[in-house]
Amino acid sequence: MFRPTFVRIWKKGSVEQYSAVPYLATLMNCMVWTLYGLPMVHPHSLLVVTINGAGCVIEIIYVTLFLLYSDRTKRLRVFLCLFSELIFITLLTLLTFTLIHSIKHRSAIVGTICMLFNIAMYASPLSVMKLVITTKSVEYMPFFLSLASFGNGVSWTTYALIPFDPFIAIPNGIGTTFSVAQLILYATYYKSTKKQIAAARNAKEVNLSEVVVGNSTVQDPNNNKISAAPYGL
Repeated sequence: MFRPTFVRIWKKGSVEQYSAVPYLATLMNCMVWTLYGLPMVHPHSLLVVTINGAGCVIEIIYVTLFLLYSDRTKRLRVFLCLFSELIFITLLTLLTFTLIHSIKHRSAIVGTICMLFNIAMYASPLSVMKLVITTKSVEYMPFFLSLASFGNGVSWTTYALIPFDPFIAIPNGIGTTFSVAQLILYATYYKSTKKQIAAARNAKEVNLSEVVVGNSTVQDPNNNKISAAPYGL
C-alpha cells in the first residue's frame, strides 16, 4: 500500500519540497542488509533476507516515483544517487565473495558496513527536521515515515537481543532515538502546520474570488453584457 505522501505526489504530479534522501538511504540500507542475511555471509538470518529483500522492491518503487515526478535537476540528482548505490552494492557483493573466504570475516565486515548505512538511514530525515524547525511546519515531514521508522527501530532492536547481534542492535537502538526525536518534532509543530495550511487555503480562496469579481459581468436593460470594473471607477 502506498504511503499518503506518494498518493499526494501522484495526484499533484510533483514531489514539491519532499526529499528523496530518506528513500534512497532506506534502499541502500535494505540492500546491504539483504547481503548480510545471505547464508554465505551470516547463516540463519532468513528474516533479515526476506524483510529487507521486500524493502528493496518497495523502495525502488518509491524512488521511481521521485524520478517520474521531479523536475529535471532533482531527477538527475536522484538518478545519480541511485546509480551510485547500485554500483556500490555490486562491488561490495563481488569483493565479499571473491576476497573474503571466511563466513566469520564476511559477517564482521558486511555487518560493520550495514551498521553505518543503518545509522545513515535513520539520520537521513535530519535535513527535513531542519526544514521543519525553520518553517515551523511538518507538511514535508511525513508522519507515517517517522512512525514506521520508530516501529522498525524498536522491532529490530528487540530481534537483535534474542540472541544478541551487535550489528543489528546498535544501529537500530540509535535509530529509535532519532525516530523519537522526529515524532516529538511532529507533535510540537502539528498545530502550527494546520494553521499555516488553513491560512494558505484561505488566501487562495480570497485571490480566486477577486479574480471572479474582477472578471464578472452585468446586464444592461437592452440585454447587452457589460464588464464590471474590478475595483470601481
